[in-house]
Amino acid sequence: MRIALPLVAAVVIGAAACGPRQVEVRTAPTQATQLAVQVTNNLSQSVNVYAVASGTESFLRQVRANSSETIPLQGFAAGSSVSLKAVTVDGKSTYNRANVVLSGTYAFAVP
Repeated sequence: MRIALPLVAAVVIGAAACGPRQVEVRTAPTQATQLAVQVTNNLSQSVNVYAVASGTESFLRQVRANSSETIPLQGFAAGSSVSLKAVTVDGKSTYNRANVVLSGTYAFAVP
């Protein structure tokens, strides 16, 4: 009888732990505004695109010749000011756009 009592207690506790639980349903938090730059490369060669903030240059992506691409800006805050830079793959030409305030999608055409 002494052995059966702890076994019964364990079964009762185990059954209570597996019972229904209260669930709270909420909507997902609102997503932060997606920041991006849409680069239109009108050149006959590819360009490497950079964002420069506080003197730190961040490589974003390479955009092929005669194409357009939307590049997400990860790690940048909405409302911050950056400079955009596109450098041809041969390094001979650089195109800059200074003092770009980030908000939504910014269009950057080269040249």
